[in-house]
Amino acid sequence: MSQIKVLFVCMGNICRSPTAEGVFTNLVEKNGSRDRFLIDSAGTHAYHVGEQPDKRAQQTAKQRGIDLSFIRARKFAHADFEEFDYILAMDQDNYQILTDACPSEHLAKVKMFLEYAPMREERDVPDPYYGGQNGFNHVFDLVEDASLGFYNSVTNK
Repeated sequence: MSQIKVLFVCMGNICRSPTAEGVFTNLVEKNGSRDRFLIDSAGTHAYHVGEQPDKRAQQTAKQRGIDLSFIRARKFAHADFEEFDYILAMDQDNYQILTDACPSEHLAKVKMFLEYAPMREERDVPDPYYGGQNGFNHVFDLVEDASLGFYNSVTNK
């Protein structure tokens, strides 16, 4: 069976998309299906390439039993359109950047991450970078819901 390749994308790859990478990795590990997935994250901008996730994102995840310290920010590369089966954008701005750059044969791979959290009214995972701890907690909650919905969607649960 071939791996399902998933890429989470936000702007700088230090808050939202690494949180999604960590939460989704934890989810598939808990379900005993880690070997079925290749999971990564990236940013549409190169502001933080090589850096660990934001300390507040790491702290929020750690409080909920998830380690993000292994993740390093990277910029989205055009080759990612070919490499990944699912490219999940955290918000409309990054979705637009991705779809504008995407070759037509790969457009169906690019989706809004919160499409997989239909119980949520939000369509964007808000960027918590300039806010306080409540923003990071909210992002984590949104990411958990969307991760579960996405997992169930691709594993037909």
